[in-house]
Amino acid sequence: MTLPAPMPLVTGETREFWAAAAEGILLLRWCRRCDAAVWYPRTICPVCHEADTYWRQASGTGTVYSYTVVRRAAGAYKDAAPFVLAYVELAEGPRIMTNLVRISPDRVRIGQAVHAVFDTAGPDAALVRFAPSPETEAEKTGG
Repeated sequence: MTLPAPMPLVTGETREFWAAAAEGILLLRWCRRCDAAVWYPRTICPVCHEADTYWRQASGTGTVYSYTVVRRAAGAYKDAAPFVLAYVELAEGPRIMTNLVRISPDRVRIGQAVHAVFDTAGPDAALVRFAPSPETEAEKTGG
């Protein structure tokens, strides 16, 4: 089943993030002072509290850090269950809460390699979700 893609709240601070996602690009903010990757999108570094941050394209790759299968949901997701809600640890370091898609919930594994995919949420935004990486799929099929 395809998950709904409700329009996110777009603010001045996050507009560039959502616009890039609509183009299929995952952006992260980076701190010029301590070089930390910042997640969720915000202008102040949570590590050193520096306000000098900038956007940089992320690889869009990561691994499943933790997950749960949602079997009862509400709101826009009410009829989408079961679906996977996960923390993905990005190659750049931050862990982000997201959905895993293009995989049956019973096939998800901690440590599994995933890559970003983008579901259109409106004319200027897309939701960043993650799907199994091609090499993970090849391992399953022996290819």
